[in-house]
Amino acid sequence: MKLSIIIPTLKIDDRLERLVMSIPQELRERVIIVNGGPETYSFKELNLINSNPGRGLQLATGANFASGEWLFFLHGDSQLPKSWLKVLAKHVDHDPDKAFTFRLRFDDQGFFPRLLEYWVRFRCFAFALPYGDQGLFISKDLYDDIGGYKDMPLMEDVDIIKRIGRARLIVGSDEVITSAEKYNKYGYLLRMIWNGFCLLLYKLGVDPATIKKIY
Repeated sequence: MKLSIIIPTLKIDDRLERLVMSIPQELRERVIIVNGGPETYSFKELNLINSNPGRGLQLATGANFASGEWLFFLHGDSQLPKSWLKVLAKHVDHDPDKAFTFRLRFDDQGFFPRLLEYWVRFRCFAFALPYGDQGLFISKDLYDDIGGYKDMPLMEDVDIIKRIGRARLIVGSDEVITSAEKYNKYGYLLRMIWNGFCLLLYKLGVDPATIKKIY
């Protein structure tokens, strides 16, 4: 499996470094960090690309530079399960014509993080709608066939999942852990309601650039 790992970022922090260090040494040369922030920095053994900010643009830019037959898109605040590489290899062996995402877990304790995790599981089951913080593993052929990530300031993950479609998507049982920072900052209920409102606006055809202003 020839793999490229694409991580968009606006800044370097401990979480990004932790993610990079969790990737086996022999795979780190396949990591592409797409920097959309004002800082300039470098990671030894990694490919660093500077880009204008915007997650959709950064993800698309990383994919354009990728040489792997399989693309693994990750957020910089993710923590991968120990078995992640075996899980992806198994997917390649059994479902090479489909894309794959992980189940989501937050790095926080309490009732509301678990409630949100169950909501995410329901959303994936009922609507086949994982978000970008669950990671996206997809063959380059399928990625190119559906047109890849679009240059969108928001909802780029919803857009690409829609084009992949339920029939070509698998949500695994292994968990990727993501930061709960924005939920702790604004409150879980308020953030959940606001995220749902933004998604509704997008479904109603509101320009993502407009949604970004209130997000």
